[in-house]
Amino acid sequence: MIELYYWPTPNGHKITLFLEEAGLDYKIFPINIGAGDQFKPEFLAFSPNNRMPAIIDRDPADGGEPITVFESGAILQYLAEKTGKFLPTDVRGRKTVMEWLFWQMGGLGPMAGQNHHFGTYAPEKIPYAITRYVNETNRLYGVLNKRLEGRKFIAGDDYSIADMASYPWVVSHEKQQQDLNEFPNLKRWFKAIEARPATIAAYKVGEGMREPIMSDEDKKVLFGQTAKSTQNA
Repeated sequence: MIELYYWPTPNGHKITLFLEEAGLDYKIFPINIGAGDQFKPEFLAFSPNNRMPAIIDRDPADGGEPITVFESGAILQYLAEKTGKFLPTDVRGRKTVMEWLFWQMGGLGPMAGQNHHFGTYAPEKIPYAITRYVNETNRLYGVLNKRLEGRKFIAGDDYSIADMASYPWVVSHEKQQQDLNEFPNLKRWFKAIEARPATIAAYKVGEGMREPIMSDEDKKVLFGQTAKSTQNA
């Protein structure tokens, strides 16, 4: 049994995508990030960056004590190694998947996240910041579009954790001011993943968990964090 500490955000969806594809038994523990659940001591004990998702594996491969994992990329890698699925075992194939997993973690996710923040949530619309992150998101879409030329999935013919990591960050392409029609390879890949039964099931998990419009109080919790946020939790 995998305990998934989750909220329906792109990073949260990454993990439900894997769990649904792999057919693993799991239980959701909602972490309402607008209400500040991520600062509760019991959550910080195994997710010290006060971010979800995080997991507790109650049945680890070594048969020992439960294993906790935080950071979505690390969770995907852990689950892939645990199950032997969605991560090649040959050195070259594994290398490629890990490259693109790190690409998403270091590029697409953070840049699209700032795009969302300055374009949607920031109380002051700063043209320079909006343009900066819209353009960088556009560049990254272009990188992915080029990568997908002649390939079914990011790493080749097989669906992998690299795809699961990137897909949720493209779901909000309209909010990111990106037109998928400008990226035909990316659009084809996106539509193929969108139609997978496991993708549909994964996104149903989070339906109704959060309000469609973020409240001012939620924004204060999410965007006013400092070192004291964790230290005082």
